[in-house]
Amino acid sequence: MVAAIALAAAAGLLAGGCSAGGAPTLAAPSDSASPAAAPSGAVSSGAAPAGLAGAAGGTAAVTPLEPLPADVPPALAPYYAQRLGWTPCDDGFECTTFRVPLDYDRPADGDLTLAAVRAPAVPAGAGDTPAPAPAPAPGERLGSLLLNPGGPGGSAVEYVEGVARTYDAGVRARYDLVGLDPRGVGRSSPVTCLDGERMDAYTAVDITPDDQAEVDALVTAAKEFAEGCRQRSGDRLGHLSTVEAARDLDVLRALLGDERLHYVGKSYGTFLGATYAGLFPGRTGRMVLDGAMDPSLDSLTGNRTQAGGFETAWAAFARDCAAREDCPLGRTEQQAGERLTALFAAVDAHPLTTTDGARRLSEAQATTGVIQAMYADFLWPRLRTALADAAAGDGTGLLRLSDDYYGREVDGSYPNLMFANMAVNCLDLPAPFAGPDDAARAVPDFERTSPRFGRDMAWMALTCTYWPVRPTGTPHTVRAAGAAPIVVVGTTRDPATPYAWAQALAGQLESGRLLTYDGDGHTAYGRHDTCLDGAVNRFLLGGEPPENGKTCGR
Repeated sequence: MVAAIALAAAAGLLAGGCSAGGAPTLAAPSDSASPAAAPSGAVSSGAAPAGLAGAAGGTAAVTPLEPLPADVPPALAPYYAQRLGWTPCDDGFECTTFRVPLDYDRPADGDLTLAAVRAPAVPAGAGDTPAPAPAPAPGERLGSLLLNPGGPGGSAVEYVEGVARTYDAGVRARYDLVGLDPRGVGRSSPVTCLDGERMDAYTAVDITPDDQAEVDALVTAAKEFAEGCRQRSGDRLGHLSTVEAARDLDVLRALLGDERLHYVGKSYGTFLGATYAGLFPGRTGRMVLDGAMDPSLDSLTGNRTQAGGFETAWAAFARDCAAREDCPLGRTEQQAGERLTALFAAVDAHPLTTTDGARRLSEAQATTGVIQAMYADFLWPRLRTALADAAAGDGTGLLRLSDDYYGREVDGSYPNLMFANMAVNCLDLPAPFAGPDDAARAVPDFERTSPRFGRDMAWMALTCTYWPVRPTGTPHTVRAAGAAPIVVVGTTRDPATPYAWAQALAGQLESGRLLTYDGDGHTAYGRHDTCLDGAVNRFLLGGEPPENGKTCGR
């Protein structure tokens, strides 16, 4: 949860929040992790929990996340005693809803309704390929496997509907695949903030202000977004934290009849999963955290290091581009960076026309379009074309990439992805800045970390400064003492959740096992790397984690 715009969505932001666009696949960026919270911006699938560093000076103490009591409190017993009513829905899936308390400390204050979907286990011999060994005896069901694509704000319901049939046949034969939209997300009492027209304006606001008027416009946009959320979402805004979402997961685990939670989380989904393990270590089953976040980081450090992740991804793209005949950025990595900087400056001065009616491409949207393409290398050819078109005066390609980042529909409407993203991130960690002066002072440090995106990501962190609800979380470590082995997957050139975050989380977890993918893009499982997918599938099916430090990929 670095700043709120990520992503994480989402989350990376793939199929439901942090996705890079295109047909959903297991590896789709989730939101994966959305970068900072502010108009337009980068995704930060693992926006690192914000801390107290920055504006006010000093850093919040990093303390361990303590587990909850093993017994269910009597006041929560009715929630754990519900019966799920599954009904057919959405092309062969089954859907249900259930209730959770708005406030776990005050359950009498009211409920939220959460939505879930499942793809029932596919029996062996139903046309699928055999499961990789080791596997349970044929037909033995292992329970439910909950999936989360990241964000925060990614819809796990939509994600499961998009990827369930692409999952490994052995895993599908042994598990029901289940997606729960977290509180405030998708179909689960969703928060909302701005209408489509106001969101269009928000995504176009200049996030590299050159004078006081542009600073004022950025602050105004951040305040309008926050006020829109307050007016349209009410009391829910104070109860969308990751800790509360993790407690919701435990209610669903019980209602599904599983003694332990089996789980695959991507991007921000790793923070949610790690939080669950920290709160309920004895109920944690086979857990895979792919594209991991480091919960010990304050928001200032998280945003800055995430900017470095996008810089690393840009360098990989630039090297690849420079070796291709159709590269519009020159023949060296340095030349590519210089031309991108020049393009951003030109668009800042004169927004580009597009084929989308009266809409023009702003610098903020151009930057977001480039960031979107960093989530997955299959988007690199599309980015090359978009950059070439922009150099020729047509901003349509970059605008469409930016729209994909935000999930903008052709009718001009937006999903609640970014609303939930901001709401969760601003609640989970204190804002990095007390105001625009602090952001301006942080810019040089951000630019040293990321010459291409640092300035943008520093200013993007302003929205939480004006959030109408006080944060409830602080930076912390997660030990999850006594939990079963937890596999933490890190990709070496992941833009949204830098590899160092996976190393840090695996080191914090008492039972953490680091699995490395040497490659590009956001998250790794399901990208058809035989080594990595095989290691994860064997763990999900047989319970044996890969050797700590195992590396797959190039």
